[in-house]
Amino acid sequence: MLFDLPDHDTLYQALLARDDRYDGQAYVCVASTGVFCRLTCPARKPLPENCTFRATIAECIEAGFRPCKRCHPLQAAAGADPTIAALLKALDERPGLRWSEGDVVRMGYDPSTVRRSFKRQFGMTFLEMARQRRLREGFETLALGGKVIAAQHEAGFESPSAFRAAFARILGCAPAALRQDGLLRASWIGTPLGDMIAVASESHLHLLEFVERKALPAELRKLREATKGGIGIGRTRVTEQAAAELRAFFEGRAPVFTTPLFQAGSAFSQAVWDELRRIPAGGTRSYAEIARRIGRPSAIRAVARANGANQIALMVPCHRVIGADGSLTGYGGGLWRKQRLLEIERQYVADAGADLREPRRSAGG
Repeated sequence: MLFDLPDHDTLYQALLARDDRYDGQAYVCVASTGVFCRLTCPARKPLPENCTFRATIAECIEAGFRPCKRCHPLQAAAGADPTIAALLKALDERPGLRWSEGDVVRMGYDPSTVRRSFKRQFGMTFLEMARQRRLREGFETLALGGKVIAAQHEAGFESPSAFRAAFARILGCAPAALRQDGLLRASWIGTPLGDMIAVASESHLHLLEFVERKALPAELRKLREATKGGIGIGRTRVTEQAAAELRAFFEGRAPVFTTPLFQAGSAFSQAVWDELRRIPAGGTRSYAEIARRIGRPSAIRAVARANGANQIALMVPCHRVIGADGSLTGYGGGLWRKQRLLEIERQYVADAGADLREPRRSAGG
């Protein structure tokens, strides 16, 4: 079930203001042109009487509208920006390079424009993303049994203290504190929306978070304190399953996760997390609706706290919780990422609708 759209006047004002709170949550269908757009579309604004607003891409297509070529509503916004696409491709090709603004200039781009574009789309600058990517290279060296000094050089850090500090900012501890024989093992998983840290045993996934989540160091410290064997570094079969399912999700092949999960929490929190997992891809819920569904209609704030305490991102889809008015609400991974995830999942719904509308061929071809 999707949220009820706000009234026409509210959404039309959001269209005029290019209000990104509704981006991916509502689309405008323009009768005079036959196209549908994001509310953030830079094109000239249509008259209000020519606008109808719909909650999903599938509804727009079913109503006979085609996607706008300016705002590309079928694509994630970042992928529609050729500058971002070119720089991400360059980063993939040279992950170990110590990128600087000079490198950006030599590629023919203005550093300030690039800085703003990446900050708007990813919540971090291109250079911050490049440093994070280098740190991943060092983390993976450690996971393969390499020494800290080798990991430091692999990550492109000249100073051991700088490498330890960068590592600790994300994981809350120095590299040497991670044991090779820990009962839980931490690993780094790359995704199109940023790198993630996964912590798993041989039987369950205990944590999955984007690396820049502010609460990540505290969450890892709590896991270390609760685990007698501490946290080591490396992958388990559960981590491999999680990585494969994340890859399938982002490639548009499967929106369902079956990785076995373990989350420590109260009976109330468990009820909230179970309800989150019942929200289908392409659907959303409000805090109030979740509270009603678990039989605690007055516990809306407690639901919000349990939602925020979830430490298995995507697989326990707290990103599918939105405001009662349909606007995006807080998300530990960043609102920009929440928007992208909802866009990806709405594409699953749109693709399913297209499959249903595809005419069947006769046996004779």
